[in-house]
Amino acid sequence: MMSLFSHISPRAPRTGMFIAAALVLATVFPASAMPGGGKTPRSIVEAQQDAPPQLEGVDVEEHLGDPVPSQTRFTDVTGQEVTLGAVLSKTRPTLLTLVYYNCPLLCNLVLNAQVKSMRELGLELGKDYEAVTVSVDPEDTPTMSAERRRKHLQSMGKPESAPWHFMTGTETEIRRLADAVGFKYKYDESTRQYAHPAVVMVLTPEGSISRYLYGTDFPPKDMKLALLEAAGGRVGTSFDRVVMSCFKYDTATRRYGFYIFGFIRLGAMAVFIALASVLIYFWRRELKKGAAA
Repeated sequence: MMSLFSHISPRAPRTGMFIAAALVLATVFPASAMPGGGKTPRSIVEAQQDAPPQLEGVDVEEHLGDPVPSQTRFTDVTGQEVTLGAVLSKTRPTLLTLVYYNCPLLCNLVLNAQVKSMRELGLELGKDYEAVTVSVDPEDTPTMSAERRRKHLQSMGKPESAPWHFMTGTETEIRRLADAVGFKYKYDESTRQYAHPAVVMVLTPEGSISRYLYGTDFPPKDMKLALLEAAGGRVGTSFDRVVMSCFKYDTATRRYGFYIFGFIRLGAMAVFIALASVLIYFWRRELKKGAAA
């Protein structure tokens, strides 16, 4: 190291610092032509043409950035009528799920997968995020809500006071919420069941739709990054916020993937800090030599 910098003039460190700064600025600003740039396209694959009649029209139409209807009215586990806006956190993101309690299979798979991921997030329910589950079946009752809530909180080791709200409502209010988030479901008279998609929606603290997570398996990494993204840096650790810049949502795979340009920006910044520190060291050393002479 000494042999490399032993002949640097007093003016060279400042020149090197300007060059390093220019390199960092060139890498920090994203290009609109980079992969994933621009508006997020619809990430739902169109239903197959040969889908059974019971599934026709069952889909998710993404309404990213749209607010949820905060004035919709539902009934909580105590039997009290509340508005959706009253139970949504104003400072933390929220996981929103639409299910129904007599669902023979899919709803249980979605909620169980959600619970599994929530246990492994590294984020704390009530501190970093909250959750709201609304039944799409107007026949479901607050008693059923309370039982489901107790079961899932118990499996997470959380107290009854944890902010995971389970609610029921009327057909009108349920449809109003479902339409707002693009959750397209239908009742099948022949089976007396609801056909519906498997999805968890992530809301911002302001009550807008930030992300849709699909399927019956939610990788903890994807759910955590979606919550961090929705929170806009207001939850999680400092390290979480740094890591967030290295991952980008891939609308094709509907997963968060490694974002090479984010990594390059972080690497460039680290190089700049290291280079600036070295140059400042030698600049100060040259100043001391000049003062001694």
